[in-house]
Amino acid sequence: MSKKRPHSKKHASSSAIINRRARFDYTLDDEIVAGLALTSLEVRAARDGHVQLKGAFVTVKNGELWLNNASFSLRHNERGKPEARTVDTSPRKLLANRKQIDQLTASRTQGMTIVPTKLLTQGRFIKLVIALGKGKKRYDKRETIKRRDQDREAKRLMR
Repeated sequence: MSKKRPHSKKHASSSAIINRRARFDYTLDDEIVAGLALTSLEVRAARDGHVQLKGAFVTVKNGELWLNNASFSLRHNERGKPEARTVDTSPRKLLANRKQIDQLTASRTQGMTIVPTKLLTQGRFIKLVIALGKGKKRYDKRETIKRRDQDREAKRLMR
């Protein structure tokens, strides 16, 4: 009788796609993890790491959350064209509880923006971490850069 080996799935080296620009452009507050309604090509692009969240934002329409302007690089299986890809930025529906959606809607009236920060692809489901953010002014961004440089210098001197 032969022994059965457990199947190991291939995943991208990093299991999360991070929107680094969000932390620079916004001061972030509460985070909520929401699911995504995706097609099979979009799931494959997310698992392969071919998603870009830079410039993406979340809107509320008819009591539902929608992810706008996120770039999914979809791979099409066409003969004679290996690695034929198209970039799709159409809106995608987010799956969240009614209580979470109401909380986000109330915060939007106070001038907050809903920003996607991470796309989590480990495990069975693909989830999106969204956060409430207040846009930074130019001088706030300069302070962030200055603080980051000072921390880098301090770490270098400690070594």
